[in-house]
Amino acid sequence: MDKVCSSAAEAVADIPDGASLAVGGFGLSGIPEVLIQALHTQGATGLEVVSNNCGVDGRGLGVLLAAGRIARVTGSYVGENKEFARQYLSGELEVELVPQGTLAERLRAGGAGIPAFYTPAGVGTQVANGGLPWRYAADGSVAVASPPKETRDFHGRPHVLEHAITTDFALVRAWRGDRHGNLVLRRAAANFNPLAAMAGRITIAEVEELVEPGELSPDAVHVPGVFVQRIVELTPAQAADKQIEKRTVRA
Repeated sequence: MDKVCSSAAEAVADIPDGASLAVGGFGLSGIPEVLIQALHTQGATGLEVVSNNCGVDGRGLGVLLAAGRIARVTGSYVGENKEFARQYLSGELEVELVPQGTLAERLRAGGAGIPAFYTPAGVGTQVANGGLPWRYAADGSVAVASPPKETRDFHGRPHVLEHAITTDFALVRAWRGDRHGNLVLRRAAANFNPLAAMAGRITIAEVEELVEPGELSPDAVHVPGVFVQRIVELTPAQAADKQIEKRTVRA
């Protein structure tokens, strides 16, 4: 039951080339920065990443992207990463853009064992009809486009069928965690972290504070330990290193 690893390097050591990863965070809020850096050092390549976004240039998943380690991204937002745009438009990177709520539910459904679901989001657009560019060719033409999806009417309203997402591994960050893998998230970090944790077959969590089993109130737990296989305790310096994309303060 003790799921604590001695280091982030140990926790990610067996992630192979070509693995699929669900990664928590929203922008740079609540991202598993230490695990991402450890994976960069470890050297796995050809990764297929599922995350709301792909970090920014030089931070978060942007580190793996810049190193050419990511082959495919399933996400909702790409606006803060110039290298992401360059790789996508040049045909180096395959990208599946998904409505944000749909992405959240696809991850949750994967963790809950639900293979697919219908949603009205995307009906009447390329999300449902197909044709979204997943990969460009070097000459700028579309090399791979999204396929059309099944649609069905419920109560007179059309819905599109979306498939659940499960991944080989998941990397998440939590405020507090115990040795059994129960996690408590704080404020904005409770974004895609619970959903990513559910979707990963092997979920690795970095925690700012590690406590003993029984210290966390069951009512406070956001991610039960059944979804978490490995825990990494951060140092105080690592826990305090939190960046944001754009800092706005009053004059």
